[in-house]
Amino acid sequence: MSALYQRRRRRPELSLVPLIDVLVMLVFFAFVTMQFRVRPAPALNVRLPMIETAGKNQLAGAVTVGISSAGEFSFNGKPATEGQLTALLAQVSAVNKDLPVLIRADENSPVKKLAYAMDACRKAGLNKFSLQSR
Repeated sequence: MSALYQRRRRRPELSLVPLIDVLVMLVFFAFVTMQFRVRPAPALNVRLPMIETAGKNQLAGAVTVGISSAGEFSFNGKPATEGQLTALLAQVSAVNKDLPVLIRADENSPVKKLAYAMDACRKAGLNKFSLQSR
């Protein structure tokens, strides 16, 4: 009987590897399900025109050209003149000609300024441009 009493109980152990695996999967799931929102450029107060047939046209990784109701330009949220806009679009074209350009023109902006922005895109070789609406 002394052999039976000599046997010691093993201490219970908590295996950490499966717990770490579950934690990593939970963090991965959280990152995958997060929603990232694109904020509009705060530089210009632009009121987009209403179009009945418009769909969602927020393009990921796009270059944004804004036109205010006074006809002022912005490039990715920073104010720009006509000459600066042309130069910046040429720089974008030198890097990637397939990059989409999103033109956010105010509903009261001069059509002349919108035509200038579209023409500057074409001259730079950026043919994937679209007009954002609401």
